[in-house]
Amino acid sequence: MTSLNIFLENFIFLLLSTSFFVFVGWMWRDLKPMSLPEPLPGWFKIWFGTVQVLSGLLPLVVMLLCGVVWGSDTYVTLRDRTFSVFLSYYLMLGLQILFESLTLRQYKSVVWVMVPYLYLPYRIWQLYEGLIFLGSESELMWVRYFLILQIVVWTVNYALDVSQLPRLFRWAVQDNSEAVGVR
Repeated sequence: MTSLNIFLENFIFLLLSTSFFVFVGWMWRDLKPMSLPEPLPGWFKIWFGTVQVLSGLLPLVVMLLCGVVWGSDTYVTLRDRTFSVFLSYYLMLGLQILFESLTLRQYKSVVWVMVPYLYLPYRIWQLYEGLIFLGSESELMWVRYFLILQIVVWTVNYALDVSQLPRLFRWAVQDNSEAVGVR
């Protein structure tokens, strides 16, 4: 695997996901506009802040550390591989944020709900491929552990996203006593 392969894979994913969003957006064009349910749950702010720090700010710190620590010619290949992994990560994270912003705020489309359901599994795959791409050099073990932490964070985030589907679509909650026929 090379850096070119990573970016080619990202480009193919971008083309396929964008095509999917355009197609679904066109198919669902007559649905009523989507808006976030208000108020947001109290835990949401805590989780959102945690994800921003763990998966937004910390990877940037790792990229900078790799650039400073591996600034010598001896570690150029390791630095370049690490940089490729995180540059790819940030590129796709930025595109996800852009698609979410466009679909929710600009077009108010229900397609917004689908954006993380495509991008988050791909991001988990990206991080896994980053582990393989970095190899098992002892100099990169801390970066590998960091990528594993990212996989855990994004997997938990995905599970929380899925658990919020009823709230996002404002599905009615039925009382359990009515559901089983208890009077």
